[in-house]
Amino acid sequence: MWSLVPRSDDMNIIGTKWVFRNKIYENGNIVRNKVRLVAKRYNQGEGIDSDQIYALVTRQETVRLLLVYACMSTFKLFQMDVKIAFLNGFLNEKVYVSQPTGFEDHLYPNHVFKLKKVLYD
Repeated sequence: MWSLVPRSDDMNIIGTKWVFRNKIYENGNIVRNKVRLVAKRYNQGEGIDSDQIYALVTRQETVRLLLVYACMSTFKLFQMDVKIAFLNGFLNEKVYVSQPTGFEDHLYPNHVFKLKKVLYD
C-alpha cells in the first residue's frame, strides 16, 4: 500500500488525518467503532499532484437528469457499487503523504509515505 521514503524539498507532501466513526443500530446501540486514514486532498494542485480528480459522489440534479433522459429514450439503467474500485486502484503518479499523527516511525520521524495504492480522500 505504501513505502517509507526520505523526505526531500521537491516533494509535495499531502497531509493525513484519522476519521473516527461509530456504526449504530436503529435503537441507538453502538455496533462497532470504525477508523479510517484519509488524505487531505485539498492540498493537491490540479496537474501537479494528479492529472485527474474525481468526485466520489454525484450531484442529485445529475442523477435526476440521467433518469429523465433514460425514461424519454427508453434506455436500460443498471446500478453497481464501485466503492471497492477506489480502494484497490494502483497509482500511476508519485504521491507522498505525511506519517499519520500518533503512528510516526520512531526510527525515521522525518520520512514520508510514498503511496502505491489509492488512499481514501
